[in-house]
Amino acid sequence: MRRTAEDGAATVLVVAMAGVLMFVMVGLAAAGGLVTAQRRAQAAADLAALAGAASPELACSRAAEVALANTAVLDRCLVEGREVRVEVSVAGPPVPWREVRVTAEARAGPA
Repeated sequence: MRRTAEDGAATVLVVAMAGVLMFVMVGLAAAGGLVTAQRRAQAAADLAALAGAASPELACSRAAEVALANTAVLDRCLVEGREVRVEVSVAGPPVPWREVRVTAEARAGPA
């Protein structure tokens, strides 16, 4: 068997392409995790605002209960007349070097 200077060149190319593919997959997984967390946060904010608007005398406590039931934390609650504005946050995708939190806001009240 005769060896040429190009023996093993395909192996280097395959290893490099596998590294690029792995990098792209990690990026897509992180982006997917952020989108999922944002959707969860928005749903929790919407439901918390509706619960707060449904019981104006206990608006913020009801909003906090509903947010907690949706694995979210009520960060801010503001009652202006019969309108309730809330901001909630949920845990984002796991990242080794920091905690990621995703927030969403919602408003509910009579039209």
